[in-house]
Amino acid sequence: MATFEDKDPYGYDGLTGWRSYRILRPGRGMYHDIRRRLPFYKSDLTDALTYRTAASIVRMYFVNLLPALAFILDMYRRTEGQFGVNEALFSSALAAMVFSIIGAQPLTIVGITGLISLFNYTIYDIIKIYDATLYQPFLVWVGIWAAIFHWLFAIGNTCDYMRYVTDFSSQSFGMYVGIIYIIKGVEELVAEFTTFNSTQGFMACVIAILYFGTIYSLENIGQSTLFRPWFRGILADYAYPIGTIFWVGFAHIPGPLRNTNISFLPVSPAFRPTVPRNWVIEFWTLPVKWIFLALPIGFLVMLLFYYDHNVSSITAQAKQFPLKKPGGFHWDFFLLGVTTFISSILFIPFPNGLVPQAPVHTDSLTVKETRLKRFLSGDTEKVENDIVATSVVEQRVSHFVMGLAIIGTMTGPLLTVLHTMPRSIFAGVFFVVGWGSIESNGTLQRLIWLVREPRFIQPTDPLLTVPRSKIRLYIFWQALGVLSSVAISQTIAAIGFPVLIISLIPLRWILLPKMFSAKELMMLDALTADNEVVLASLGGKPGMPE
Repeated sequence: MATFEDKDPYGYDGLTGWRSYRILRPGRGMYHDIRRRLPFYKSDLTDALTYRTAASIVRMYFVNLLPALAFILDMYRRTEGQFGVNEALFSSALAAMVFSIIGAQPLTIVGITGLISLFNYTIYDIIKIYDATLYQPFLVWVGIWAAIFHWLFAIGNTCDYMRYVTDFSSQSFGMYVGIIYIIKGVEELVAEFTTFNSTQGFMACVIAILYFGTIYSLENIGQSTLFRPWFRGILADYAYPIGTIFWVGFAHIPGPLRNTNISFLPVSPAFRPTVPRNWVIEFWTLPVKWIFLALPIGFLVMLLFYYDHNVSSITAQAKQFPLKKPGGFHWDFFLLGVTTFISSILFIPFPNGLVPQAPVHTDSLTVKETRLKRFLSGDTEKVENDIVATSVVEQRVSHFVMGLAIIGTMTGPLLTVLHTMPRSIFAGVFFVVGWGSIESNGTLQRLIWLVREPRFIQPTDPLLTVPRSKIRLYIFWQALGVLSSVAISQTIAAIGFPVLIISLIPLRWILLPKMFSAKELMMLDALTADNEVVLASLGGKPGMPE
């Protein structure tokens, strides 16, 4: 089996002269990504022959499909039907096929995000002020420019700068994503009241809230000590299919429930666009001035994907996962430009890395052990359970088979099945994914720590070495970045939010060291990716500022 060498030849630290400039050594990062990962390709296939892979396929099919449909439902409503279910399935399948077969980081799930949904309908809101018929070719050119910028950034080795991402910015981004998703869930329920009537709206709220409660409870049972390990493992692995099948069936129970006439997911004929058109948009007919107006927006899309996709890859390979195989950020970002280009020509949503789903994929492939700790408390023996990640099934088969399943979902019979799903289910999906990003977020955990009664804080807690005023100041800067991004996302200026998100990285490295000591930052913050096999693709571990 291939092994990863501790000393990787890729890097720029310590170099002098022209060799120290990344832009003057084009393609070097991509070359080393391929060279580093290619020896593991055979094991990426053979290592998949385990139960964890099968469970991951089922789990990730639902975890990828349901949010994608939720986002497309949001775009369908906000763009007056320009995007629909087939576009969502096509985009998700395209990304899964490309990144599972030739990607350097097959654990990173790529698909439709809520942020590209926000981008698409914000652009629609702007374009329809002038001429709504320009929207389709204009968005194609946005994607073409974005793809070109992807390729330039990948060839210029700029993904190396993602090694400076710390928990300060990644947790802020995760909190922002979680809040946006919950807002989307609320918007879907409000639309049930405004589009239909109060009876349908109330029924939608009941299904959405109980769906969220079902998935949340089943997934948490997997981390508990209830039942036998194998049984609680099954409940956690198949939480999404169990909850989805039950609540879809609930919506169809004959009698008063069915008579509420709640709305269901709209679908179109198999393998056909939602609106009457060809799959390839005639983008060459767009007036020249609009082509160049699409350029800065394409750059903003690339900027969003630069952060979103790479952070997704980092979190999928974060420190809590005992990974052995190397990453490949430059090559994957180049591939993202390819999928962006193809998606733009076909007028389907641009796919990119999924922040909540990518680490879920790795977690679903993680082999865990429940270890018991016995200790004396006075004269009483107590037992605590500790769940330890021992290994990860690092392979590309689960991502690939999930993509094949999504292609199969585009067929007529399965589209008919999707049409039986109440739209309120997707509000529940927004709540599940959104709260998942918020609940485990370090920012929220520190906030809870601050308001906890002091006598219940362990004397050995590292945060006790940091003044509470500094912890509050640290949370303030995170909250400022999150709330500013959320606020701008609710306006027509939402396409500018990637600039705010990216600015969190220099804020952490330039401004915060002037407010906090090195020891305080060590307690409050850390590199999001600190695994050597992952950092090798980014030029190695950066030095933390004093």
